[in-house]
Amino acid sequence: MSKNSNKQGSKAFAAAIKNVVRHRLFIPIAFLAILILLNVFINPGFLRISMGRDSAGNPVLIGNLINILNNATELVILAIGMTLVTAASKGQDISVGANIAIVGGVIMRLLCGNETQPTQLHAPVIVAFLLGCLAGMLCGAFNGILVARFNIQPMIATLILFTAGRSIGSMVMGGLKPKAVSSFGIYGNFIPGFPVPTPIIITLVVIIITFIALKRTNLGLYTRAVGINDKASRLNGLNPALVKFITFVIMGLCVGVAGFIQSSRVQTVNPYTIVPSIEMDVILAVALGGNSLSGGKFNMAGSVIGAYTIQTLTSMLTTLNVNTNAVPVFKAAIIIVLVIIQTPIVKSFFSKRAILSRLTAGSGKERS
Repeated sequence: MSKNSNKQGSKAFAAAIKNVVRHRLFIPIAFLAILILLNVFINPGFLRISMGRDSAGNPVLIGNLINILNNATELVILAIGMTLVTAASKGQDISVGANIAIVGGVIMRLLCGNETQPTQLHAPVIVAFLLGCLAGMLCGAFNGILVARFNIQPMIATLILFTAGRSIGSMVMGGLKPKAVSSFGIYGNFIPGFPVPTPIIITLVVIIITFIALKRTNLGLYTRAVGINDKASRLNGLNPALVKFITFVIMGLCVGVAGFIQSSRVQTVNPYTIVPSIEMDVILAVALGGNSLSGGKFNMAGSVIGAYTIQTLTSMLTTLNVNTNAVPVFKAAIIIVLVIIQTPIVKSFFSKRAILSRLTAGSGKERS
């Protein structure tokens, strides 16, 4: 009885381990855990969170984890939109950084007018936020029309705004680089008297709204159906062009929110240097989250975890004093590995090895 129970227990344990490894969140969570352990090894106080003071003397939470959660805000929000775009259109939007420059330009022009150092805001912040989101959605709609209506590949379609977007942002501001009053900075830093960075709260709200929308609507189902086979989805009554267009508009909305936060961090916008190379980080977050870059099924939770993983990696490289110009090399290497792992050749290889091991184990039992 004891031997049988031990065998059953070991089999149950092995089955549980296999289920954990096969879970779609295993790779992003495992990679994040490894990075956290490496950071703890490099800096034993990495996980420490304490109460400090900001420049105004208000009590705020400080620590490496707080910095990662705060600095990953824009990346997490953009990864949410990029996940839907990738799943539906089988491609990526590489214009998100340039579109943030446009959004930032619109927000600064509304808040500062034609002044470079205004003493008060020229428009309510809520108006600037809404029009900034509208500007981002218009950029997303432009990309969506090119992809959905004219069947241009997403990377080629978004290359237009990728090239021209930062110049458009500069033109919107009239070539100026205005700086808004300090009160605008609470949305990108801290609300006086509240110790948690405001961007973390905004990110949490965006994540909650996203998961509620995916759970209560058919957006996720339609996105998957169009990404897997748009012709079959059309036969089932869907409009693939409309679904793709909507995902790009949602991407634009995410750009609007991220652009608002980024503009508020320093109360100004330099269109040519704002969020440099964030496109690659967003795509890497989506890939690291276990999403196929060729479209179809997606894992939104994985993308969110992937975004925090990328920020953790960036923080670790900064701690190790890695040259800023060399950081993209490490990220590009990760992208290569992830893309290769997701190729049909690699997947078929491991599936064949698994089948072969089962057959070998079965023949051994028969001989015994």
